[in-house]
Amino acid sequence: MRRLRKSIDLTVAELGAAAGISAGMLSKIENGSISPSLGTLDALAHALNVPISRLFAETEDQRNCSFVKAGAGVRIERRGTKAGHLYDLLGHSLGGTIGVEPYLITLADDALPYPYFRHAGIEFIYMLSGKVRYRHGDRTYLMESGDALFYDAMARHGPEDLIDMPAQYLSVVIYSRER
Repeated sequence: MRRLRKSIDLTVAELGAAAGISAGMLSKIENGSISPSLGTLDALAHALNVPISRLFAETEDQRNCSFVKAGAGVRIERRGTKAGHLYDLLGHSLGGTIGVEPYLITLADDALPYPYFRHAGIEFIYMLSGKVRYRHGDRTYLMESGDALFYDAMARHGPEDLIDMPAQYLSVVIYSRER
């Protein structure tokens, strides 16, 4: 309760007034010296603008995690899929204001160049195998096993020349969820 209250910069008195309870009672709730009724919890959740279940989450002790067994990534359809680019989502961020999507991208033997991707955020790619000339904006980079590229994803980007196929690389897309 205290962490939520402080995160929106409210004093005990302000939150108490918004929830219709005294500052003293709220202080006792935050200190764990009294157990509030369901009605009081509902009023506090409403005043904090969160679902009541959020008041029971032990987020300071609990950290979210996304685990994907080898070969079990979720196959995603993206714009490059029709060009022979296969996207396996290896996990995802589970909350917060920052979104993170890690992909294993496989360019099949019959893949076609596709240097036309554009999307919000930033992207990091790390070549695992194969060889491609990768475009970002008005420049290209020869990418081989072990090479990395980190860039603003709003610029046109993608594999422009497929030199040694099949190829695989990790792609991590990071973007803001705030709107």
